[in-house]
Amino acid sequence: MEKKSLRPVPGAERAGRKRLSLKSELILALLPTIAVLLVFFLVESFSQQRLLFASLASSAFLIYLDPQHETNQVGTLFWAQSLAAVVGVLSLSLIGPGYAAAAVAMIVVIMLMVPLNVVHPPAVSTTLSFAFRSGDGNNLVLFGMALGMILVLVILEQLTLRLLAHLSFRHSDPENNKNAP
Repeated sequence: MEKKSLRPVPGAERAGRKRLSLKSELILALLPTIAVLLVFFLVESFSQQRLLFASLASSAFLIYLDPQHETNQVGTLFWAQSLAAVVGVLSLSLIGPGYAAAAVAMIVVIMLMVPLNVVHPPAVSTTLSFAFRSGDGNNLVLFGMALGMILVLVILEQLTLRLLAHLSFRHSDPENNKNAP
């Protein structure tokens, strides 16, 4: 059985994203950076659990690196990160904070992500963060809010790529340029 979350999305069959100039790469990385800084601001407003959200920064960077890869799509990101948070909280609740809970959470989340076809590597860090954390239950709600912000980032990146592809196709199509002034 082929794992679609381990390959580029249909229509984007390629070895990898074409590297841009340094200036263009930095501009492309700007949106994920702003999104992560907004997440950190949100976290700081409600909680002191900064490290709980470190995996979302990795997610944002992966979105910048290859926004068309199935690993970085909205569904994959949402289900993997949500699953990881819930598994981490359950592991913490059943076993207690510490290495045993973290080990169980990590094994369980990997064993679920692969057959469910929602492989997103930063989710492993998410489950560890929740399994190690002994604190109030509001962290799960706050994480959900932060995850929502990252999902908006994914959608914006995909819309931007589609717009750029559409504009570059229109400029390269001789039929469209025939009637141009």
